[in-house]
Amino acid sequence: MIFKQVFDTKTSTYTYLIASAKGREAVIIDPVLENVENYINLLKDLDLKLVKVIDTHIHADHVTGASKLKQFTNCATIMGEHTPADTVELKVKDNELINIDNLKIKSIYTPGHTSESYSFLLDNYLFSGDALLINGTGRTDFQNGSSKDSYHSIFDKLLKLPENTFLYPGHDYNGKKVSTIGNEKKFNPRLQVKNVDEYIEIMSNLNLSKPEMMDSNVSRNIKLGVN
Repeated sequence: MIFKQVFDTKTSTYTYLIASAKGREAVIIDPVLENVENYINLLKDLDLKLVKVIDTHIHADHVTGASKLKQFTNCATIMGEHTPADTVELKVKDNELINIDNLKIKSIYTPGHTSESYSFLLDNYLFSGDALLINGTGRTDFQNGSSKDSYHSIFDKLLKLPENTFLYPGHDYNGKKVSTIGNEKKFNPRLQVKNVDEYIEIMSNLNLSKPEMMDSNVSRNIKLGVN
């Protein structure tokens, strides 16, 4: 397997490129529009063919590069079936498998950060979008987010994965690149709660500012990054 993690410094977004070493087919998860040229160059350098691009959810802090990547590569666009993005070609269901050559990526419906958020699992690599972060969890105060749903997505689904599962989040603001499910169980401060009510209380008191250009970004991302 070929695996690359790309960081966008402006929005602290992680994008992931995964490919089969055998067939050279690739998928990109959560591309940022401004970095599409970099992704194309990376694909060329690695002699890979992009066949699929996945967005974990409708992003508020950046514009997706999905449509632009499709324009350049004719790749298929993928999101979870709950997405409001009508132009997505493939809408996957909970527990559905996405095939990339000999690689099988499992979709996991993880609402909370937004009502349509999905995570994706490849072997012991979890790409959690904004559902679960390193030492944190995705905010739940906009885009039909729900702290209760977030709690159940994390505790009833993601934390049920083996503790040695690698966690690759959609963002990190402190320079961290990867964690494990085991580490998050032990050290993530938002997960040291006794019940859902305690978690809701924590999430209700984050007092986070609204993402810059949120309304514009969401509107464009519903159209997969098209103006």
